[in-house]
Amino acid sequence: MMAAAESGPLTTHVLNTADGVPAARMALSLHRLDSRLMIWTMLSVGTTNKDGRCPGLISRETFTPGMYKLRFETGSYWDSLGQTSFYPYVEVVFTISEPEQRFHLPLLMSRFSYSTYRGS
Repeated sequence: MMAAAESGPLTTHVLNTADGVPAARMALSLHRLDSRLMIWTMLSVGTTNKDGRCPGLISRETFTPGMYKLRFETGSYWDSLGQTSFYPYVEVVFTISEPEQRFHLPLLMSRFSYSTYRGS
């Protein structure tokens, strides 16, 4: 079952670059924009595993063209480590026009910065 979830159409990997480790036990959620009502609909919630990954975000059948966002609860993550963070959360908004492709969205973060990119 894990292999199927890992090969879903959308994956993420969160890395704590300040400490050089995966960001384990970080809460996150996936949302899709309703383009008619212009409101976000939550599709799934999850928590990163010990490797900083969160498999099973969305099924191939549910993954349709549109605008999505991944919301990472970075503030709570840093709080759990006894540290403060400048960013209480990070939202990465992206557009999917070819849902048959595979999309990987890594988040590299420290307490005062973050970056992301479309991986493969």
